Amino acid sequence: MTKMDPQLIKAADKDWWRGAVIYQVYPRSYQDSNGDGIGDLPGITSRLPHIASLGVDAIWISPFFTSPMKDFGYDVSDYRDVDPMFGTLGDFDALVARAHELGLKVMIDLVLSHSSDQHKWFKESRTSRDNPKADWYVWSDPKEDGTPPNNWLSIFGGSAWQWDSRREQYYLHNFLTSQPDLNFHNADVQDALLDVVRFWLDRGVDGFRLDTINFYVHDKELRSNPALPKDQRDDTIAPSVNPYNHQLHLYSKNQPENLAFLRRFRAVLDEYPAATAVGEVGDAQFGLDIMGQYTSGGDKVHMCYSFEFLSKTQPSAGRVAEVLKLVDEKAAEGWACWAFSNHDVVRHATRWDLSDAAQRAMSMLILTLRGSVCLYQGEELGLQEADVAFEDLQDPYGIEFWPEFKGRDGCRTPMAWEKSNQNGGFSEGRSWLPVASDHVARSVAVQEQDPEAILHHYRRAIAFRSSQPALVKGLHSDLDVTGEVFSFQRSHDGETLFCAFNLSDVPGDIEMPAGHWETVGETVGSVSAEAGKLRLGPWQFAIAKKI
Repeated sequence: MTKMDPQLIKAADKDWWRGAVIYQVYPRSYQDSNGDGIGDLPGITSRLPHIASLGVDAIWISPFFTSPMKDFGYDVSDYRDVDPMFGTLGDFDALVARAHELGLKVMIDLVLSHSSDQHKWFKESRTSRDNPKADWYVWSDPKEDGTPPNNWLSIFGGSAWQWDSRREQYYLHNFLTSQPDLNFHNADVQDALLDVVRFWLDRGVDGFRLDTINFYVHDKELRSNPALPKDQRDDTIAPSVNPYNHQLHLYSKNQPENLAFLRRFRAVLDEYPAATAVGEVGDAQFGLDIMGQYTSGGDKVHMCYSFEFLSKTQPSAGRVAEVLKLVDEKAAEGWACWAFSNHDVVRHATRWDLSDAAQRAMSMLILTLRGSVCLYQGEELGLQEADVAFEDLQDPYGIEFWPEFKGRDGCRTPMAWEKSNQNGGFSEGRSWLPVASDHVARSVAVQEQDPEAILHHYRRAIAFRSSQPALVKGLHSDLDVTGEVFSFQRSHDGETLFCAFNLSDVPGDIEMPAGHWETVGETVGSVSAEAGKLRLGPWQFAIAKKI
């Protein structure tokens, strides 16, 4: 019998997403191919060998659709085309073909909750109250005193309602005023968006990352949100200076009708051999509850990620155990997708002030947790947050709340590839955001020449994960916290792994579970086991297989 090629096995696996490692690409900042200072699709294609060399399963590409770029692509004016800034549909097809040659799945970022105000749907919708698309967005009359219909707030600051003089009504925008919310209570809107899903699946994509998945549906009665007590406010979703945190968002998002749309969405995905989706759950109070709802039953999205590990506070051993136990409780039927960094938050190396040893331990931790994993570009280089001067800021969020909140530009600066110029090999022209000098010193080319660089650690860690079915698709059990040492077991098809992580700067001892164990994979530093005890130095970890 001929042994099947591993890539063919992976391609035939409908559950390839379960336990997958997904590499996020922010297209403006990955590689510029034409010297205009902005990354593009041909640039990404040229760098796919680097991504494949990491051993990841898939790439997630942030929006590249036609857009006025008020929110850098998360304001879509044409869901079925590529913005000329990034290239053409032909360039996208070439990217997909090359990725598939390299064994990489391709996931793209769909922004369905809102469009740009330059989208033809909105342009028609705002012309009158009785045109064919009049109800495609969320419109409402003012109160008698002319004020907005309720107290809903925008994540980007101020009211979530914008007055439109054409219709003499307000329209809803949970983000920028130029990002009007689509009306998911209208079946025609749902149909149009599902047609967009089919368009990209037919073009060869393997799945989607769904932006703000819990914002799709609003309360039909437009009831005002209640206040949130000060001691319950959480700045994970919005900075503390933003009054958005003063409300409990019961009605402006997280509506039960969203489940029906997600079932329709999943039915479309199931028409294709192995399409998948991961939803972003943006909620500070109910994130894990929503993850459980949206990933349950096998008829909605496959995975969700919430913001538990995207917060400012470095996760202690106790916090990691608490989150995993809550997932077991609230999303027992579902599947989590973990991330420490992305294009919206301060890079975790800076956010948590991690040493090199701590970064290595945390990277191995996320790669051993039950669930899938998203790694953000540059994470494999151990990049810190870039310090972007006010005069160089591009992000409207940072400009609005400066200086208490500097926005998202610091994590979006261009990727550093080599030391050939001040742009780190990203572009021959002036880059849209400046490249941090310390990023150039940690560029891909520099680290390739250093066998001890964190880049090689990531490759080894991802390869180890991929080689262990228990880490990819297995169950977890025996979650335990001893001091700042978090330990647990992963098991699959009769194989069991024991994983222990010291998440602190002081040594820690734990009891080894009963049985015979053999250390496997990479260990940071030296680990000693005596008389049934395991001693871990600061930021050390150990993984052992039961024999």
